Amino acid sequence: MELFVALLAGIVMVSGGATFRAVLRDGHGHIPEVRSNASWTAGDLPSEPYAVSPNRIPTALWFR
Repeated sequence: MELFVALLAGIVMVSGGATFRAVLRDGHGHIPEVRSNASWTAGDLPSEPYAVSPNRIPTALWFR
């Protein structure tokens, strides 16, 4: 039983150290922001919100 606990503690320590080292090597978890100025399309979806779109349906027509 003591051997099992010692092996489990060793595995936890090694995996914790490997995780810490991987985070440090990766840049402390920093993910650069993706910047895009060009319009994009995804099927029929617009590249700008409907609220900004010039051809949106007036709010009064939604409640008819």
